[in-house]
Amino acid sequence: MEYLCKNLGSYKLHMINTNNFKQTIVKVIFRGPIRKEEITIRTFLESILFYSSKKYNTRRKMLIKEEELYSAGVYVDSRRIGNEYETSFGLVSLDDRYTEKGNFEASLEFFSDIIKHPNVENGKFDSKSFNIVMNKAALYLSSKKEDKDSYSIDRLYEEMGKGTPVSFTDGYIEDLKTITRESLYEYYKKFVSESDMDIYVIGSMPFEEVDPLIRKYFRPTKYKKRMSDFFIKQDKKRIKKLKVIEEDNVTQSKLNLGYKLYDMSLDEKEYPLVLYSIILGGGADSKLFKDVREKNSLCYYIYDVINNYDNIMRISAGISKESYEKCVKLINKNFKNMEKGLFTDEDIEKAKEIYISSLNNIYESEEGIISMYSSMDLFGSDDIETRKRKIRKVTREDIVKVAKKISLDTIYMLEGDK
Repeated sequence: MEYLCKNLGSYKLHMINTNNFKQTIVKVIFRGPIRKEEITIRTFLESILFYSSKKYNTRRKMLIKEEELYSAGVYVDSRRIGNEYETSFGLVSLDDRYTEKGNFEASLEFFSDIIKHPNVENGKFDSKSFNIVMNKAALYLSSKKEDKDSYSIDRLYEEMGKGTPVSFTDGYIEDLKTITRESLYEYYKKFVSESDMDIYVIGSMPFEEVDPLIRKYFRPTKYKKRMSDFFIKQDKKRIKKLKVIEEDNVTQSKLNLGYKLYDMSLDEKEYPLVLYSIILGGGADSKLFKDVREKNSLCYYIYDVINNYDNIMRISAGISKESYEKCVKLINKNFKNMEKGLFTDEDIEKAKEIYISSLNNIYESEEGIISMYSSMDLFGSDDIETRKRKIRKVTREDIVKVAKKISLDTIYMLEGDK
C-alpha cells in the first residue's frame, strides 16, 4: 500500500494505492467550525443533494444511473469533531478491472455532478425534492425521543456541556421550520465556498491516473487557509456534581455518567487512556461488566466511551430505577480502583491485545484506512506500526496517571416508571 498527498490549493488530494479491494472509494470531505444555528440546515442540505441533482432531477433517475454504473454507490455522512463539523460525500465504484475501462471516470463524473450541480432553478431548490426531504427531516426530529438510548445520551451532553458544542445534537425542529428553498441554496453556496476540503481516493488505480481525473471533476481554486481548533478544553471542575433525573414511560432506565478529561496530551489519550477505557468498561472482561452486571446483577448492559476531541468520557448503563443508588456506588468504586492501580498485569496485557487487534482490523476496510490517514493529517497521529510499538510500552503507572486526570461532572438518568 502506498500513500501520496498533494496540496492542490483549495483542497488536499490524498491518494492510497492498494490491490486489496475490488472497488475504488472516493471521499470528498467538507469541514468547518460548528455553529448551532447551522446544524439543521446543513443536515438538510446533505440529504437533498443526494436525493436529486440538476441532471438527474428525480430520485428514480439517480438510482437508474447508479445501476448503469455497475451498481455504483453514493452516500453522505457527517460528524462533529470537537469544535468542527465534518461532512463526507462518498462514492463506491467497482474497479475498472472488473467492469470496463472508463467506468470509474463515469462514476466520478456522476458523483461530482451531485455535489457541484444541485437541483436548483431560479436561485432555489426544486420544490418536489425539498418537500420530500422536509417531511422526512420533520418526522425524524419529532420522533428523536423515541430512541431512549440516544435521547438519554444527548440529554447528558446537553446538561454537562451547556454553552459549548458538546451540548449540540444533530438537528432542531424549530430551526427546520425556518428553512426555505431560497435560504437552502444560499447556504449551499456558502458551504462549498467557505469549507475546508480534502479528497481521499483509495483503490488500485495508479497515482498518475487518479490525479488528473480528480482535478478534472473537482477543479482546484484559490486556497483559503483557515486555522482549525478541534479540541474542546475542559478547564473548570464542577465543585458539586450535577445530578439530573428525568422521568419517562420506559421499562428500562437509562443511566449515563459524564466525566471530563483534564490536561491530557494527545499521546496520553491515544495510548494509556485507551487501555484505561478497555480495562474499566470495554467489554465482557471489563471491571464494570464483571462487577456491576455479572457479580451484582444491577444492569442489563454497561460500557464506557472516550471522546478525545471533547475531552469527555461517558459510562452508560441500562438499569431498573430501584438499582440507581447501588449502581452509581459500584461505578464510583471501580472508578476509584483504577486511580489506585487496582488492576492486574493480565488486565493490561489483554487490553493491549485488544488494542493491537483493532489496529490490525484497520487494514481490512477502505474506510478504516482513510480514517487512519485523515487522523495522521489533521492531528499528527502516529502510523499503525508506531502505535503498536508505543502501546506495548505503556505501563501501569501511565494508566494510573491518566486515571487521576478524569473527573466526574454530571449524572443523568432517564428514569422508567414501570
